[in-house]
Amino acid sequence: MQLTTFILLQFLAHILADFFLQSQKMANEKNSIGFKSRLLPVHVLIVFLCSWLLSFQVEFFVGAGVIAIIHYIIDGFKARANRHPKFWKYAFFVDQLLHIVVLVGVSLFFEKYHGLQPLFEIPVSTTFIAIVIGYLLCLRPANFVIKEVFRSSEIDVAIAQQEKAEVLEGADELPNAGKLIGILERVLALTFILIGQFQAVGFLLAAKSVLRYKDTDTLKTEYVLIGTMLSFGIAVVCGILAGVI
Repeated sequence: MQLTTFILLQFLAHILADFFLQSQKMANEKNSIGFKSRLLPVHVLIVFLCSWLLSFQVEFFVGAGVIAIIHYIIDGFKARANRHPKFWKYAFFVDQLLHIVVLVGVSLFFEKYHGLQPLFEIPVSTTFIAIVIGYLLCLRPANFVIKEVFRSSEIDVAIAQQEKAEVLEGADELPNAGKLIGILERVLALTFILIGQFQAVGFLLAAKSVLRYKDTDTLKTEYVLIGTMLSFGIAVVCGILAGVI
C-alpha cells in the first residue's frame, strides 16, 4: 500500500466519523460543553473504529488510538474556543485543520517505523478513493463549511432577520430546499469536472444565477451569490484534487 493511499483512507475515516456518523446532538453537546458531554466518548470511539478499520492493518490499533485520544482532546477544548470573544470565528476551521495534521502525522510516523502491510490488497486505486472523498465532501461537510463561513462573517444574522419576516408574512418556500440544491449542484459540478465537461459547470452556474431569486430580493440575492460561489468553489477544488491524485 502506498503512503498516499493510506493517508487518504485515514482522511476518509475522519470524514465518515466527524460528519456522517456523528449526530447533531453529539455535535451540539461537544460544541457547547466539551469534556462534560456524555456523547463525546461515543464519538471518539467511532473515530477510533473508523481509523483502525480503514487502515486495514491490525498493528494500526495503537495509531488509531493516538488519533482518537488527540481527537478527544481537540473536541473537548472546542467548547472553550467557541466561547472565546475573537477565536470563535475560526474554531471550526482550526479544529478540522488540527485533526488533519494529527492523522497525517500519525500516518507518516507509522509508515516510517512500522511500514504499510495491509491484511489484503485493496482492490481500488488511490484515484478512486480520492474521488469518493470528493463526493463525500460535496455532501454534508460542504454544508458545514459554508455555514461556518457565513457564521464567522456574521452574514447569517441579517439573512435570518429577513427570513423571519418572510415567515410572518407567509413566504412560500420549501424548508431545507437550499441545502438540497447546494448538494445537487456540487455533485453535478464535481461530476462535470471529473469527466472534463467544464462548459457544463459554467452553464449550471449561470442557470442557478438566473433562476434562484428575483433581482428585487437584494439581501437574499447577495446571500445566495456568496453561497453559490463557495459551493461551486468546493466542488471545483475537490474535482481538481481528485484529478491530480
